[in-house]
Amino acid sequence: MKTPLRKTISFILKVESQLVLSKYKPKIIAITGSIGKTSTKDAIYAVISKISYVRKSEKSYNSELGLPLTILGCANAWNSPLGWLKNILKGFWLFAWPHRYPKWLVLEVGVGKPKDMLRTAIFLKTDAVIITAIGETPSHIEFFESRKHLIEEKSGLIKTLKKDGLLILNADDEAVLEMKEKTRNRSVTFGWKEGADVQGSGESISYDKEGKPQGIIFRVDEGGNSLPVTIDGVFGKNHIYASLAALALSYGFKWNMLDATNALKNYDVPPGRMRLLEGRNGTLIIDDTYNSSPFACESALKTLGEVKGDRKVAILGDMLELGKHTEEAHKNIGKIAKENSDVLLVVGPRAEKIKAGATEAGMNPMNIFEFSNSYQAGEFIKTFVKKGDLILIKGSQGMRMERVVAEILLDKKNKSKLLVRQDPEWLRKE
Repeated sequence: MKTPLRKTISFILKVESQLVLSKYKPKIIAITGSIGKTSTKDAIYAVISKISYVRKSEKSYNSELGLPLTILGCANAWNSPLGWLKNILKGFWLFAWPHRYPKWLVLEVGVGKPKDMLRTAIFLKTDAVIITAIGETPSHIEFFESRKHLIEEKSGLIKTLKKDGLLILNADDEAVLEMKEKTRNRSVTFGWKEGADVQGSGESISYDKEGKPQGIIFRVDEGGNSLPVTIDGVFGKNHIYASLAALALSYGFKWNMLDATNALKNYDVPPGRMRLLEGRNGTLIIDDTYNSSPFACESALKTLGEVKGDRKVAILGDMLELGKHTEEAHKNIGKIAKENSDVLLVVGPRAEKIKAGATEAGMNPMNIFEFSNSYQAGEFIKTFVKKGDLILIKGSQGMRMERVVAEILLDKKNKSKLLVRQDPEWLRKE
């Protein structure tokens, strides 16, 4: 869709969104950060859906256009003028005629460039704002003067809080925790750090009787209580942080904490976010192909190192939008890959530095394979994997690493449900 038309449509939908919000007055939870927004959104949705009618941002509808689509309950029409006209008419009809509208909205708010927060979400009046994590080298930092400027942009969401609104902060991220000083609103913190209002502890990986990994287990401590939390079918601390954020919201709103922990057991984790999938030839895949950043990639690699497996294979694509941090960040990931994998496949021009970092750290060059794109890596991995392999696949969205997963996925009939970016519009893209 061409930029002038996109701006016009975005403006119309934003105006309709404001009208709809003023009419139906749903409670709004807005989430931002550089890491873990979508997982946090899904965990919160799992908790609220047990007690009320709630809508969440579909996929990653977190932009200037995506946010109004969620509020209006419309789908992305991509390049279809007729589709966008239908969305505009639907928004008008939603305002003009009474409808059954959600009592809660859980909105993901993304920031890619300066002033995005102003353009995207400043019109919201939120009941709770959640800041997940920033990390040392955040994604999208390429478009900001410094990490400090990106943090200031993210923190702009706090201005949308109502006077009695709740601010929820990740206590383990110093930059996020400091945002407490930006508001007089009541705040609740979550994390592993001593003193967090909702504190995680005792993280471990669960296995079935045959020794196959199943998911994650941890405990949450709040207000003198300690509760176990189990999440099946996924790995990684990002899902634990997402759960802690959802429990912090429950704690802040004084909901039943036991009911909240039970709601998280099988929360609907979207494709491409540390999901465990069965692969061909008796392999297991940790599919983390939605996107990548240095912090998230490091976390995924450490999870690979923790999970039991005969041979651990890391397939890593370029991390994009890092600007001047690109070379250093990729080399550092190579060093971490050496410590947590037996075999390393790197994909893309920037990933050469992952290889360099791994070899500098002492990884055998014979165990490192290099590819220009995900097609090449997918063709290779089909014949390379063997029974007992545990395979982590990760890369930035533009690298399309889900194509590698598709080549070794066992349940190909359900590929469209299991893998990220399976919409026809994405599949047509090179």
